[in-house]
Amino acid sequence: MSAHRIELDVEPSDIDAYRHVNNAVYLTWLDRAAWSHSAALGVPLEACLAMRRGMAALRTEIDYVRAAVAGDRVRISTWIAACDRRLRCTRRFTLRRAADDAVLARAVTEYACLNLDTGRATRMPPQFAAAYGGAVAENDGGA
Repeated sequence: MSAHRIELDVEPSDIDAYRHVNNAVYLTWLDRAAWSHSAALGVPLEACLAMRRGMAALRTEIDYVRAAVAGDRVRISTWIAACDRRLRCTRRFTLRRAADDAVLARAVTEYACLNLDTGRATRMPPQFAAAYGGAVAENDGGA
C-alpha cells in the first residue's frame, strides 16, 4: 500500500503572532488527512457513527522541521504503519511544502478502537480490521 495524500492551502487564520502556522494547526491537519484516508479505505465518518465505533487518538507525536507560512500549499501524506486488527493502529504522517517538497513535519498517532456509546475501548468491527489491517505499509511510498 502507498500513502494517502491530501493538499491544503495555509489559511490566514492558521498564522500566529510569529507569522508562521501555529503548531496547534498541524494537529487539525493530521486529523483531516486521517479522515480522508479512512474514507478512502471505506470507513467514512458516517459508517463509524452508524456502527457506533471509532478510532480514537491515544497519543500523537509531532516533529516540526520547518515552518509553513502564509501562501504555502501543504501536502500531507499518511499511511497505516501498524494494525493489530483487534484494538490498536498506528498512523504516520509526513507534511511537505508543495512548492519545493521541503519536509515541514513528521508525526505519528496511536489509535484505539472506541465504543462511541460507552467511551470504552472495544474490539474493532470487521470493517475496521479489514480496512486498516489491509492498508498497513512499511513507509510512505516516497511521499
